[in-house]
This record gives sequence, structure tokens and C-alpha cells, in this order.
Amino acid sequence: MKTLMARSATKGSAIVWAALVIFTVISFLLGGEHLIDNKTLAAAIVVGIAAIKIRLVGLHFMELKGAPVALRAAFEGYCVVLFVALMGIYVFA
Repeated sequence: MKTLMARSATKGSAIVWAALVIFTVISFLLGGEHLIDNKTLAAAIVVGIAAIKIRLVGLHFMELKGAPVALRAAFEGYCVVLFVALMGIYVFA
């Protein structure tokens, strides 16, 4: 019999997993079907969704949510820097 904490963690993981699936479908529709005419905006949204997905995986499945503040801050900063760098490469290259 699972404890209350284990059931809560499993439910939380299922919600995060469902969000990841939804974000993947949205990215596919924006990138593959070009639902937005502005390609730069579509790319920004897809890259932003990718950064959010990286953050969700790191926090929930790699257990960085409860990590020491310095480690979590480094990871959060990585997500922001990655988004800015990828957008800079896309826009200015």
C-alpha cells in the first residue's frame, strides 16, 4: 500500500508528464503545420516551450525542486541562458 506522499508524488509526475505531452503536441503543430504565419514568432514559441519542458523535466524528474538553492539557481539560469542563446542564434544568424 502506497503512502500518501508516494501517491501524491505519482500524481504530480503524471500531471507533469501530461503537460510535457501537451507541450510536445503544441510544438509539433506550430513547427510542422505553421499555424502562425510569422516564422520568427513560431520559432520563439517552440524554443520557449522547449525551455519550459527542460525546466519541468529537471525540477520534477531529476528532483532539482528540492535541491540546494545554488544548484537550483544554476539550473534555472541555464534554462534562461539556453533560451536567450538559441533565440539569438535564430534571429541574428
